[in-house]
Amino acid sequence: MQQIIPHLWYDTQAVEAAKWYVSIFEHSTINRLSQLHDTPSGEVDTVDFTLDGVDFFAISAGPFFALNSAISLMVTCYSAEEVDRLYEKLGKGATIMMPLGAYPFSKRYVWFEDKYGLNWQLCYFETTEIMQKIRPVLLFGAENCGKAEEALAFYQSVFPGTVPGYVNHYQPGEAPDQRAKTNYAELTLLGNQIVAMDHGVGGDELFNEAFSFMVLCDTQEEIDYYWDKLSAVPEAEQCGWLKDKFGLSWQIVPRALNELLDAATPDEAKRITEAFLNMKKLDIRALEAAKRG
Repeated sequence: MQQIIPHLWYDTQAVEAAKWYVSIFEHSTINRLSQLHDTPSGEVDTVDFTLDGVDFFAISAGPFFALNSAISLMVTCYSAEEVDRLYEKLGKGATIMMPLGAYPFSKRYVWFEDKYGLNWQLCYFETTEIMQKIRPVLLFGAENCGKAEEALAFYQSVFPGTVPGYVNHYQPGEAPDQRAKTNYAELTLLGNQIVAMDHGVGGDELFNEAFSFMVLCDTQEEIDYYWDKLSAVPEAEQCGWLKDKFGLSWQIVPRALNELLDAATPDEAKRITEAFLNMKKLDIRALEAAKRG
């Protein structure tokens, strides 16, 4: 079961966006719809969904954070026709970052921000070695420019069993921003592949809470371990959320939290929600005690 899950924050459109994505990608489903009540954002919708074998989570929790190009989703396409087919649907109402066409790294490629603000890269790869259809891409720009490989080395030190992958560097003088070192690198964390690259022209967008990564933990010891290893911004610690030293947001959560809420009565769910909203690092025993009252 997938242990690291990309988490998307929307103002009000999480369910609408998830249903739209599911209608476009094969082997995709809405797995769970739910609501959280009495939060700082009021009643919020949440949705678990799967896109072509990759699990995602999304929440409608107000206009506090906005998706940007610092994190995008790269879709591995096995033909130019597949790029065109997906772009025809996902590209409706989109803002173009790199127009559809041929590039040195791909014969058919496009990068755009869809109508809900999520960035996509559709790329024709002339290989069958990439098994994960949709992969998050971390773009290290602004003050993070040049830190892509440092970040991957850090994540490799944190997550057990990490598998490094292909790495390609900018040639001298190739990137307008001289800080940029890595133009493509792969890393597999707990079975989930991510891509990282330095922004060739520096850019001005940084990671924020709109795109975070949930780490599902089976024990309190796991929660404690990842919290201690990753958290680097004390003021960002809230409700299981943290920021690492590169500004990337993570959520360190018990795998059973949704089950705990699903099995709860309205009063029990209210107590559980009140409990985790007042926590920084989540405490499994305290959440279970809140359910019991």
